[in-house]
Amino acid sequence: MKVDQTREAVTMKVAQKRRWKILVVAGATMALVAGMASTLPSAYAGGTIKADDDHWINLGMGMRTSFSAVEDAAPSGTDYAKKFNVDNARIYINGQVHKYLKFTFNTECFNCSVGGGGSGFASNENIGLIDAIGKIEYNQYVNFWFGRTLVPTERGELNGPFYHPTYDGFRTPFFPADSNNGNNAGAFGRDNGVVYFGRVDPGFGHLQYVGSVFTGLLGSPNQEANLTYAGRITYNLLGDEFSHENPGYYTAGTYYGGYGDLLAIAVGGQHQKNGSGSLANPHDFDGIVTDLLFEKLLGDDKGSAGVLTVNAEFKRMWAQNVAAYLDPTCFCQFDGNSAYATVLYLMPNKIGWGQFQPYGRYTTISPTDSSYRSDWEFGTNYIISGFNARVSAYYRYGDIITKGFVGPGVGPYAPGVTGAEISSFHVAIQMQY
Repeated sequence: MKVDQTREAVTMKVAQKRRWKILVVAGATMALVAGMASTLPSAYAGGTIKADDDHWINLGMGMRTSFSAVEDAAPSGTDYAKKFNVDNARIYINGQVHKYLKFTFNTECFNCSVGGGGSGFASNENIGLIDAIGKIEYNQYVNFWFGRTLVPTERGELNGPFYHPTYDGFRTPFFPADSNNGNNAGAFGRDNGVVYFGRVDPGFGHLQYVGSVFTGLLGSPNQEANLTYAGRITYNLLGDEFSHENPGYYTAGTYYGGYGDLLAIAVGGQHQKNGSGSLANPHDFDGIVTDLLFEKLLGDDKGSAGVLTVNAEFKRMWAQNVAAYLDPTCFCQFDGNSAYATVLYLMPNKIGWGQFQPYGRYTTISPTDSSYRSDWEFGTNYIISGFNARVSAYYRYGDIITKGFVGPGVGPYAPGVTGAEISSFHVAIQMQY
């Protein structure tokens, strides 16, 4: 009798384990199918199906939507252009298949903000792969990501759209992989390649290092298929942002005081031989950037008087010469200086569901062969649940948009670009899980 009971218990245990494996496989399959039909990941949120500590899959999703009213941008040329936008719509899938082996698949709703009704509305929306990352994460010193992932240069790119301190974080000129202008140099800050990263604790502060090799621009003017090399070093002098929830070498533009006082100073760079210009006028692309994150809890170590956050960046790029602009096949990149500074103050007390965070930002762009442009931005975030639920309202004044922000070919940084200073008003919301 005792043997039969033992056998029955073992049989039940095996059956339960088999059913659990089936559930995990079914859940993973559903997540992957959803990812193929939709959009992809972040890495801070989501629900997890877990077989054991070394085998799990995580599914999350996020969206960002906004309303804008831009002066003199209506078809009339003299009225405000009023428009609702879907800026991002993603499904996040992350998983682990071994103690040291993980993966990420990210998709995005490309061109979802194009249109707004009428002809071409649906045809301009398509879902595509944005990240496909295999991860070998061994220890704090030695880690590799390979596949399609973010090129490591500046904090702004590594924040991604969801983890900037403000809603519209991308105001300075892009590196080639974020030009999104029909070239073969990557898109949305991503490219195909391999990244090595790690961190050390030298006794005072915390140092993170990142080095990478990517395909970069392929074709005219890069006929020799030269690769892109990029890297970044970040020194955290106070708290250690890298020991927390940031995935890999990714960053955030604020932590809302959750990690105490922070002072992170970084230098990043990128190089590709013949990475800009045209076939007739090739030119190396080089870029260097230094950025800073400072976060201070005010009042006491709980932030009883609020949290002060400062983001700042200076960027210098070297690209094609003036002659290349005359060639319509030019892969023309920004050449010159750009900088921005953002100051935010998170109020200590909740009002309703969340906390208000007023801020101000100034951005300046100074191309070598084109006209100077800048803008001011003033607004407030309403922080309901960190980056997972946030509402933003802001006003902007300047000429960055009217003089062009991104564009193919001759583009916004060619000689002779003009544009008026205009006002715009924006309301936006982001949610993710």
